[in-house]
Amino acid sequence: MMRQSRQIRSRQLGRGHVIATAAVAALVSLAVPGCTAASDEARSPGGASTTGSAAATATTFAPATSAPAPSPTPSYALSTAPRTIPAVREHIPARGPGWKPAAAARVVVPPGNAAALTDEGKLLAGELHMGFAETADARAGDVELALGAKNSGPPESYTLTVQGGRVRVTGPDEAGVFYGTRTLKQAVKSAGSAPEGTVRDGPAKPQRGLNLDIARKNFTVGWIEDQLRRMADLKLNQLGLHFSDDQAFRIQSDTHPEIVSTPHLTKAEVRQIIALAARLHITVVPELDSPGHLGAVLRAHPALQLRDVQGRAVKGAVDISDPASAKLIDELLREYLPLFPGGLWHLGADEYQALVYRDPQASFPQLARAAQQRYGPSARVQDLAEGWLNDRADVVRPAGKVPKAWNDGFFTGGVVQAAKDIQVEYWTGKELGARPPLEYLREGRKLVNLNDEYLYYVLGQPNQFTYPTGKRIYEQWTPLVLRGTTPVPARYAAQILGARLAVWADLAGAQTQAQVAEGIRLPLAALSQKVWDARPPQPPWAGFKALADRLQPPG
Repeated sequence: MMRQSRQIRSRQLGRGHVIATAAVAALVSLAVPGCTAASDEARSPGGASTTGSAAATATTFAPATSAPAPSPTPSYALSTAPRTIPAVREHIPARGPGWKPAAAARVVVPPGNAAALTDEGKLLAGELHMGFAETADARAGDVELALGAKNSGPPESYTLTVQGGRVRVTGPDEAGVFYGTRTLKQAVKSAGSAPEGTVRDGPAKPQRGLNLDIARKNFTVGWIEDQLRRMADLKLNQLGLHFSDDQAFRIQSDTHPEIVSTPHLTKAEVRQIIALAARLHITVVPELDSPGHLGAVLRAHPALQLRDVQGRAVKGAVDISDPASAKLIDELLREYLPLFPGGLWHLGADEYQALVYRDPQASFPQLARAAQQRYGPSARVQDLAEGWLNDRADVVRPAGKVPKAWNDGFFTGGVVQAAKDIQVEYWTGKELGARPPLEYLREGRKLVNLNDEYLYYVLGQPNQFTYPTGKRIYEQWTPLVLRGTTPVPARYAAQILGARLAVWADLAGAQTQAQVAEGIRLPLAALSQKVWDARPPQPPWAGFKALADRLQPPG
């Protein structure tokens, strides 16, 4: 379904036209059977109807004997916006036949844009069963893709014009042009053709996507690539890969092969995934979680295991007072930095179990001593953990990465604060000492929304989680709803960078890959709508779901 930016109702021309003679009136009615008020309006400047003496002048014809009868003129209703998910944000309607793929039509890219847009052009041509050409001479029926002037619009925006039997898609960057092709593809799939008129469109949020736990459940390369293609059609631009956890470590390592689980992704397979993602304008964001969730690493390096004062091992946690722990993690980070060319890096930092103890200083004296030695006599274990996060950020930042961390890795009231440039991935308000989103926002921090009330797809539904539904996201959630069901004030909207739906494989065998794909299909569609346009969606859920089923059928 769609949101129409403007809807101009056709107006019937008045009956007060001045007709020269009754014979001419009869001639007009016979020679132009398709002539209607709508077609008259389309031909008048600005689409306005004409009345009075102006109308008399416009519709006065010469006698029949002085000129041949005019050919019939087609009549077209004013167009409506294309039916897409997410809905286009603005459509300027027009009268005309619209556009549909034809056998001899092509997708064309001007030579000056060929290096940038050939991939986009060839992909669309294949999807619409058209030819492709690198040429500046578009013909009737063609689709032309072109880059606009630099800074001619916001990032990822585009303009799509259907006029005169042709389509032209322009944008300030490659991503914008690509999203214009997604709109055209969906318009053809939903209605058989693209409507006459102009679409001006672009996202409300810069980060939009899916987070995937490949550590606890092995997802195949083919399955991941299928999700990338679905995401691209929904104009989602981010895939998070959580590849290390207590259960497994799922990417090939050359520096520490002893920690890698079977099965796992080879580096060649990761490059294959990243290459497809890049063609689809999706950034892959890796997450090597630490200092918790490192059980798979600790099985190969038991000496780094955190133990409490009574000698009991703490699940998944490395001893952050031991320099060997930082050395190992930093070696892995530096190994993987070149593998992932995107500009974002997730450091994890969540659920470090030493901090859930009633008195971490008493339970972990080695951590307390290390904190005081480094940060002064008033420092506590949380300061050592915060310092760990900052140190890891210092490793990835020189490679051009913007660091991210889960919200329960940011602490308050200590002597050490997380660096201001670390983006907060807000997922929960249920952890010990939970901080509400407003605390982060008031500090000026930028947040990404992964609200576990709406956006957590946890396999097996343990710990009172329930599978999210597209209907609930569509009807109740917005990016402002960061924790629970209550939105933060709209004045903080600019600090909320976007959202991702998160798949967590707590009970990996609870669903097959196919079941996961179907389970997240509608939630992803609903999410895409809410991060693309901040306004409430217009069609009711039933209409949105019907369109989603048409564009991305179940199964």
